[in-house]
Amino acid sequence: MDQQKIYILGIESSCDDTSAAILCNGKVLSNVVASQKIHEQYGGVVPELASRAHQQNIVPVIDQALKQAGIDKKQLDGIAFTRGPGLMGSLLVGTSFAKSLALALDIPLIDVNHMQAHILAHFIEEEKFDKPEFPFLAMTISGGHTQIVKVDNYFDMEVIGETLDDAVGEAFDKSAKIFGLPYPGGPLIDKHAKLGNPKAFLFPKPKVGELNFSFSGLKTSVLYFTQKKLKENPNFIEENLNDICASLQHTIINILVDKLKKASKQTGIKRIAIGGGVSANSGIRAALKEGEHKFGWKTFVPKFEYTTDNAAMIGIVGYLKFLKKDFTDMSVVAKSRIKF
Repeated sequence: MDQQKIYILGIESSCDDTSAAILCNGKVLSNVVASQKIHEQYGGVVPELASRAHQQNIVPVIDQALKQAGIDKKQLDGIAFTRGPGLMGSLLVGTSFAKSLALALDIPLIDVNHMQAHILAHFIEEEKFDKPEFPFLAMTISGGHTQIVKVDNYFDMEVIGETLDDAVGEAFDKSAKIFGLPYPGGPLIDKHAKLGNPKAFLFPKPKVGELNFSFSGLKTSVLYFTQKKLKENPNFIEENLNDICASLQHTIINILVDKLKKASKQTGIKRIAIGGGVSANSGIRAALKEGEHKFGWKTFVPKFEYTTDNAAMIGIVGYLKFLKKDFTDMSVVAKSRIKF
């Protein structure tokens, strides 16, 4: 007897990407993302412009997701949406649309925590990608978050370490701005770092206790370092960009790996999974793989397209919650800050 096909529409609108995905029993049939280029000229995401762009993009993105999946909206069994955390105006667009469509189709509505979704993206059915066994440690690294999470089950998670100020993605982007690189700067630092010497320059590691992170001091030291060098040589950045990027990335990777080593030692857990937009960074991925040989870790890195903000990760959480019949009602509201 064939397994019942459960179709879930996932909607993601937490920041500046509008995304819709269709999943069938945990397998992605479509995952459409509309990115917003308008923010590049401002050097960062402008919340009001982001929410307006979501309003323009959400209908065509969902329509395209349904077409690519080859199903009609009437075949949907549930709608999952990002409730938070994120930009309030952006979240409102996705939340309102999800509620309206679920009401019109008379199907369950499922609210999703964006940060949990980054972790549970590892459970999307994907060939050649292993799923971590419980318990495991998840490091979620993005433009707005840096966390180490102990994951005992799909919905039993505990944050055991997090940033006290800037997230790792901010450290990359703000440093890139200091170097004169356009937004988003993180991928560009990664690109230049591949060509540079990671030990050319020494940047300090923030001293914060236990498993928490701090990146604001690193960002400030990068600023002072750059200003000092430019006084000595106005062409310093241009002449040393690859080495500067490699040295900064090397410092950030060491900070992340040191905290993971501590977390693994404290918990006794050697299964390490990463998620979030910054986990697309090639240096971080390589360092985690190296950790398998150095520290006996078993590392899990999601498929590239499931690392940045996308609706497939929202859809897999929706599917897992659907199996539990863990639905929400029409009184649900978006929340810019939300706990696990």
